[in-house]
Amino acid sequence: MFELSTKKALVTGASRGIGKAVSEKLLAQGAEVWGLGTKEPADLETRITASRGKFHWISADLSVTAGIETVINTALGEAGGFDILVNNAGITRDNLSFRMSVEDFQKVLDVNLTAAFLVARTIGRSMIGKRSGTIINMASVVGIHGNGGQANYAAAKAGLIAVTKTLAAETASRGVRVNAIAPGFIATDMTAAMTGEAKEKIAGAIPLKRLGTPEDIAALACFLAADESAYITGQVIPVDGGLFM
Repeated sequence: MFELSTKKALVTGASRGIGKAVSEKLLAQGAEVWGLGTKEPADLETRITASRGKFHWISADLSVTAGIETVINTALGEAGGFDILVNNAGITRDNLSFRMSVEDFQKVLDVNLTAAFLVARTIGRSMIGKRSGTIINMASVVGIHGNGGQANYAAAKAGLIAVTKTLAAETASRGVRVNAIAPGFIATDMTAAMTGEAKEKIAGAIPLKRLGTPEDIAALACFLAADESAYITGQVIPVDGGLFM
């Protein structure tokens, strides 16, 4: 689909779900990929073997913000620089606003917003230096429209959208592009805990009548990573089956 054989990519939250699908799609298009996550995936050796050595793993906890820049700088040194960053790592701690603890509010902001900012800033400096690169931040339709029980998640994703547009404005003249993908309801581990009835209700409200898949998101990520999207920056692209037309 896209020629990425000369590209090196870092994907955060790469052990499962959207991050795993994005990693696999980038690999399929020829990129060399460094996946980062808190827990080493059970199929890591299989993934490395299948990629013929083009997939590498970094174990790191992005909730510990104090050490993030050190981890990313180490990865930059190992890879010799990245052409693509997919800022995908995220967590949820859902509750009604009036019951949500300050700790749960802050933890979601730390991982979904502050960590993403620090990763993007660190890799962005390197991209500016070579005057090329693309950063893809994984936002959410919740960051645009809000959602009951997710004040922390919505705030973090809205903040990430603002960071995306700001970084795009700051780096465009240096050949760096920054965009965000805003997934809707995607069938991942985060939605697996929902009842079948709840999923059917959600699917019924979506014009395309289904939940999205991680592969739906990965396809757009590959496009934004490729030269075919060279004139796109500062954009937030929903992938939601038409839910919020």
